[in-house]
Amino acid sequence: MTETEIRRAGFCAVIGAPNAGKSTLTNRLVGAKVAIVTHKVQTTRFPVRGVAQVGDTQIVIVDTPGIFAAKRRLDRAMVKAAWGGADEADCVVHLVDASAWVAEQAGRTSAGQRHSLEDDRRVIEQLKEAGKRAFLALNKIDLFPHDQVLPVIAALNEAGVYDEIFLISAENGEGVDTLEAAIAARMPEGPALYPPDQIADLPMRLLAAEVTREKLMLRLHQELPYQLMVDTEAWEERADGSVRIQQVVIVGRDGHKAMVLGKGGSLIKEIGRQARLDLTAMLDRPVHLFLFVKVDERWQEKRERYQGIGLEFDV
Repeated sequence: MTETEIRRAGFCAVIGAPNAGKSTLTNRLVGAKVAIVTHKVQTTRFPVRGVAQVGDTQIVIVDTPGIFAAKRRLDRAMVKAAWGGADEADCVVHLVDASAWVAEQAGRTSAGQRHSLEDDRRVIEQLKEAGKRAFLALNKIDLFPHDQVLPVIAALNEAGVYDEIFLISAENGEGVDTLEAAIAARMPEGPALYPPDQIADLPMRLLAAEVTREKLMLRLHQELPYQLMVDTEAWEERADGSVRIQQVVIVGRDGHKAMVLGKGGSLIKEIGRQARLDLTAMLDRPVHLFLFVKVDERWQEKRERYQGIGLEFDV
């Protein structure tokens, strides 16, 4: 059997609360960067598909947006996309930030951890209502002694929606091989769904926009809320083998534009430099990246903005 001969292939959806570590786990399973990773919640806005291979099995990992109490249109569209990814999957992994549950057992949760716990319980209820079974992956177990997670395992096992429970650290890889083997065993027999050298099914224009959005979120920290998006307006293949990419950063207010630009345009230049380095490595060729900033107070209410990132507008 050649290394590219695939005999089993299917989809695995990774669902869970915002910031549970879904994108980090997806990138770990795929072995390459296909999802953006920041310290902020609600980073992923639409299902990102990464392709992993385990022996003769191909797993298409669907990294979904975080599932949370949605009020705004963009939030509702993200949550619908998350459950849509789970509905279509051969296997579902509910990724949980175990450190939040351990903190609750000790009676010392932060505000962020309380939100995470509420979201986890909402996912459990929705799995029950849908009659769905899932693997439970307790993430971030590198942050506390393992014996502290035993009461958490017992409590979550009582929910009755999990087939198996795994202790992992998506950050350092602990336990991920065992989880990956279990996912592979759930994939149905069949030919490869993607070519063996393909690691993601995102259009490159969209992936390039996500790389720039990641750099913005990492750099701006708490200064700028989530009301920004990046759109790849132009993608020009050059005769010398390089690519010219033009992107616009869309923000909701003039004050946000000033933050993104930075003093004398210094911040946007640095964002462009970092994004260009990542894109050059991903595309394996020279990249000429040009960034512009535009104010559009109503971008979250425009249908075309949602279509561009694969989300439903009417939710």
